[in-house]
Amino acid sequence: MSTRELLLDNARLVLPDRVVHGHLRAVGGRIEDIGEGRLRTPSARDCDGDYLLPGLVELHTDNLEKHLLPRPGAHWPAAAAVRAHDAQLLAAGIATALNAISVGEEEAEQAVEPQAVLSALAQAREDGGLRIEHAVHLRCELPYPDLPQRLQPLLEAPQLRLLSLMDHTPGQRQFHDLERYRAYSARHGTARDDAGFGAHVRHLQDLQRRHAAGHRRIVLAMARERGLPLASHDDSELSHIAEAVDAGARIAEFPVNLATALAARAAGLSVLAGAPNLVRGGSHSGNVAASELARAGALDALSSDYVPGSLLLAAFQLGAWDSIGLPRAVAMVTHTPARAAGYDDRGALAAGQRADLLRVRVMRGFPQLEAVWIGGERRY
Repeated sequence: MSTRELLLDNARLVLPDRVVHGHLRAVGGRIEDIGEGRLRTPSARDCDGDYLLPGLVELHTDNLEKHLLPRPGAHWPAAAAVRAHDAQLLAAGIATALNAISVGEEEAEQAVEPQAVLSALAQAREDGGLRIEHAVHLRCELPYPDLPQRLQPLLEAPQLRLLSLMDHTPGQRQFHDLERYRAYSARHGTARDDAGFGAHVRHLQDLQRRHAAGHRRIVLAMARERGLPLASHDDSELSHIAEAVDAGARIAEFPVNLATALAARAAGLSVLAGAPNLVRGGSHSGNVAASELARAGALDALSSDYVPGSLLLAAFQLGAWDSIGLPRAVAMVTHTPARAAGYDDRGALAAGQRADLLRVRVMRGFPQLEAVWIGGERRY
């Protein structure tokens, strides 16, 4: 963090409950004070009336895996992938990222080695090669035969912040429609004829019957022992929400339909939807639209998922809704995800919070990122 004073003036400050025209002072990488009106101090940076908001907090980005595996079977050097990913997130205004890493991938050509990723992140941080803060979100694929053995050594990683309970078995949750699952597999480099596809589905369903329930109990015990927050994923039935509540989950990621989202919210879980879903006007996989969740009051947070730049754009799209407004929309990509991941030192423009700051200019309705400060240091 910076040890210097940072003065930003003539900005539209997106506070937790309102937008005000004013100024902000940060010292030692923390916000010291916020005030309305102009400072007119020579050392202050004039923001020309642009928006100033907290750095974005991302709970579930798949973007690192895209850099590690740009094509099925085409593994990229982890050190290079981590740095390219970091630069892309910075340019999207993301100040804190929980990198979603799969533990247990049935398709070998689609798998990355989790320990190699953790090591590359740690080495890049030690070398000063990262410009934003990176943490890890381990996606635990419950039917995978060797999940407990694969997961155990990863739990000691200091950057680990979140575990999610995954079950991508075809015939349920996200893949309740087998034809959609078949199309998904083909897009990811695994096309099969009818006989091969049927055999593959039966194999995955057999793995689920044999392993998912037992592995779920093991993962829950591991999480409780270490005090790690949990997320459910792709809930499509009310029974899935009941299971998530029983597990002590904090977050319901990407609920498949409105009923499960409403049930999750009623049970006290933070409902996380995809920002690309909101920007595009619907889910690419045929699930509930994020806009429908927002209209129903069943949306708490957004994730950039597979498009880092979607997070800022989605916040400003939602912020234009009279029923939501910009402060609440910005909280969905800052304060709410930060608290869900256990961070209490970031995600809001308030005294004492980290000076992770974005200067944003709206041009023709599009939010253009003008500057990023991480811990009070200009990084973009």
